[in-house]
Amino acid sequence: MFEKKAENVVVADLEGLTSVTDYFVMCTATSDMHARAISDHVQDELEKAGSRVHHKEGHSSLKWVLLDYIDVIAHVFQKETREFYDLERLWGDAQFFKMKDDASR
Repeated sequence: MFEKKAENVVVADLEGLTSVTDYFVMCTATSDMHARAISDHVQDELEKAGSRVHHKEGHSSLKWVLLDYIDVIAHVFQKETREFYDLERLWGDAQFFKMKDDASR
């Protein structure tokens, strides 16, 4: 995600809180084009690593792209959509880890 300049990257540890997945990886995109670039990059990199997306939603509207890899679900939001749905609040019992781009240090 950082390779495509994703903002506010957060990992939510949901183990034991839901049977749907173990982790959410969430980030913010600044535009439709940016959301497409991030989500395409995530798919490409995980495919190279041998993982295929199980389910994908939002790739036509690009306001919230969801990439479901079973154990991990990636969420690429535009800012307004991320603020509106506020998954961090919704999953308040989860542990959250703010990720930092190692290249920016």
